[in-house]
Amino acid sequence: MASSDIATRASRLPASGWLETLLVSLGIRGRTLVIAIPFLWLLLFFFVPFLIVLWVSTSFVVIAQPPYTHIQDGTFTLNLGESFGRLFHDSLYYKAYLNSLVVALVSTIVCLVIGYPMAYGMARCSHSTRNILLMLIILPFWTSFLIRVYAWIGLLKNNGLINEFLIWLNVIDTPINMMNTNFAVYVGIVYSYLPFMILPLYANLEKMDISLLEAATDLGCKPIKAFFLITVPLSFPGIVAGSMLVFIPAVGEYVIPELLGGPSSLMIGRVLVNEFFSNRDWPTASAVAVAILLALVVPLMIYQKYQDKELEKES
Repeated sequence: MASSDIATRASRLPASGWLETLLVSLGIRGRTLVIAIPFLWLLLFFFVPFLIVLWVSTSFVVIAQPPYTHIQDGTFTLNLGESFGRLFHDSLYYKAYLNSLVVALVSTIVCLVIGYPMAYGMARCSHSTRNILLMLIILPFWTSFLIRVYAWIGLLKNNGLINEFLIWLNVIDTPINMMNTNFAVYVGIVYSYLPFMILPLYANLEKMDISLLEAATDLGCKPIKAFFLITVPLSFPGIVAGSMLVFIPAVGEYVIPELLGGPSSLMIGRVLVNEFFSNRDWPTASAVAVAILLALVVPLMIYQKYQDKELEKES
């Protein structure tokens, strides 16, 4: 088929159909077509931007627009050592990385401790109650993420609702300082990402065969022992999926530490934004972004490993 015919057919289709028509016209069909469309999407909007960021990270800082260049002393030069070397020699960066990993890990554990009982309770409810609880879990997504984080400022500040309520109950005499602390950051992250822990756990627990627990009870196994020997191992794929959905975005979180955390809540997302917009050091900021991505490759590989195992069991 001529290229002009492909262009004519594509122009008559909605925006979502031109890519599929192009692939079919090139002879890409069936399973290959199903794989090719998301692959091209990821290639264009994830891999290509990553290459651009990686390219900027190998440049030099200049006072210009854009504030970077690969020309040094009149020759083209790749600055491979300066930007990435700064991440290891300047304590600001590796402390921010370590603190981000600790905050993300603790937040993931807290989400798991809170979310597992909620998901388990939802999976054991009647269908009508289950639908209501699912709606309540999803309901916060109907409100802007930024507005929900701002709402916590009104709750956690010294004259906020929580302190006023505790003073009214005579539990405390003076307000508790909760804003601009690591505690506020943990509260914001756990609140924001808890649904991402609950939903995969619920999906896994809901399809579990209850007859396994009944058989364990008939054989004399106590409910608590049966829970840890049967329910928890069978729900492990859901635990891994929920943990990855919380841990990965929490590592690079910027909005919550910026609004709720103080100067002590040093996270790599804030460092990245400061390098881009305050210091205008685009090469270092790009190196920070590349390092974040590389640090998240390991949990992504773990998640993919357990996904593959789950698919093998189902097949």
